Amino acid sequence: MMWRSTGMRWRDGRAVLGWSVGGRGGRRESEPAVGRRLAFACRGGRRCLGVWRAGRYTQCPRAAEVPARGTRAQCQECARIDRSYSVAADTSVDDPRPYGVYLAYFGPGLLKVGITAVERGSARLLEQGAVAFVWLGRGPLMAARRAEGVLGGVLGVPDRVPYARKRAVRGELPGVQERMRELRECHARVWELAEWPESLSRLPFEPVDHSVEFGIPELESAVERAAGDGGGGVVVRELVEGGVVAGRLLAAAGPDLHLWSSWRAPGTGRQRTGVVVVDTRLMSGWGLVAVEAGDGAVGSGASGVEVSVPVVDEGWGAAAGGGVQGDLF
Repeated sequence: MMWRSTGMRWRDGRAVLGWSVGGRGGRRESEPAVGRRLAFACRGGRRCLGVWRAGRYTQCPRAAEVPARGTRAQCQECARIDRSYSVAADTSVDDPRPYGVYLAYFGPGLLKVGITAVERGSARLLEQGAVAFVWLGRGPLMAARRAEGVLGGVLGVPDRVPYARKRAVRGELPGVQERMRELRECHARVWELAEWPESLSRLPFEPVDHSVEFGIPELESAVERAAGDGGGGVVVRELVEGGVVAGRLLAAAGPDLHLWSSWRAPGTGRQRTGVVVVDTRLMSGWGLVAVEAGDGAVGSGASGVEVSVPVVDEGWGAAAGGGVQGDLF
């Protein structure tokens, strides 16, 4: 049986890549190391991972094939079962655990409100790629849900920020003090709300910054270097059978791996070097194997990795030759 990627999770403030063997209950994890090379090829098609319950995956009975561009490696039936237990989908309303309401910062003007079980700590914020956040309140699930709605309706703070917008600003963020100022101002407005649920305790302004955990300083340096060299960056939007991704890991934020890598510019064939972003949700369901690659490359000839160049154009990447062993597991 083939080990398949289950994507990236955050545990104890660290990113970990997960692996599962369908039907055997086997699981393992590996920790992507910033500064080291990562290189992998896709094998065995992309298959439904089944349903995650009680700390393990229950295998999809059909081992169904799933679309390459979806961010969830689940067939419709397994996804339906998952949502039937989902707090996020409002299908779970009797959870007795205390919940925290948070305000997350992703970049200038990019704030969002959300809730998470108190026992999870900041894991949910790390999973979303929140560069900084502050707790607003704590209490029962439905009170937390009402507070989330109040902030959206009264203050206009959304409960979602598209991943594309998060990625677009992650390498060029304002300083810590500016991030804290924006959070502080919104936190103060929340404290003034008369509509705040009575059963939800208010929490003082005690912000948390994740820039070091994510590797933001290294990423910002790489973005500046790429801009100076005219390299720019690309975002992987689809993995295909035999496709290769390789490069030096700069940062891990939310579900994203940021690599220093090379690709051939669509339309021109000119090799460029810069930051390549891989959403590990696209990796989930694939059988991934470590490969040898050059100094860093995206794609592999006729069966490459499809990438999009933000704003400019989009197309297929192509590989560079070489012989550096990739660190995957």
